[in-house]
Amino acid sequence: MGRHFQFDDGGRAAAGYGGKAGDCVVRAIAIATARPYQQIYDLVNRAAVHERTGKRKRGVSNARTGAYRTSIRRVMKSLGWVWTPTMQIGSGCTVHLREDELPPGRLVVSVSKHLTAVIDGVIHDTHDCSRRGKRCVYGYWQPPEGRSVRSLSPNVSSPTKKLPPRKGVGEPKRRKTFFEWLFG
Repeated sequence: MGRHFQFDDGGRAAAGYGGKAGDCVVRAIAIATARPYQQIYDLVNRAAVHERTGKRKRGVSNARTGAYRTSIRRVMKSLGWVWTPTMQIGSGCTVHLREDELPPGRLVVSVSKHLTAVIDGVIHDTHDCSRRGKRCVYGYWQPPEGRSVRSLSPNVSSPTKKLPPRKGVGEPKRRKTFFEWLFG
């Protein structure tokens, strides 16, 4: 059995970031897609603009402190990657974070409270998150059939598509006048 883990910060240090952060989403996507860390960092923060908050959801996603599933889905779909679930409600754990249970190629793997990149069975992350091969995989993102990661990557110099902000986000809420409240 070969090595199963390789240290990789996804280009975080090269992008000028230091210290500790909960940026596993950005790291995993940057590593698996072979894109610059800063590009994915900005993409995650732009996707967070479209999120809603609620009683259970404290805030919106942030590339440094963590991203919610909706933003991860939006980012990965914008990159053209396809989701494959490996666990259903009540099914129990069927796939573990091991080379022999995952398909070959570049993957962004979702495990409990963490995202990691797996390239041909080798975990690329800042720590070995496999729990000795017993960590359960919820699902994984992979590039579409017949397309390599290189063909999905645009030129670094080309600007990324800017997502329009959701209506009402970022602008202060205007109070209704008395007449608007009374008649409208």
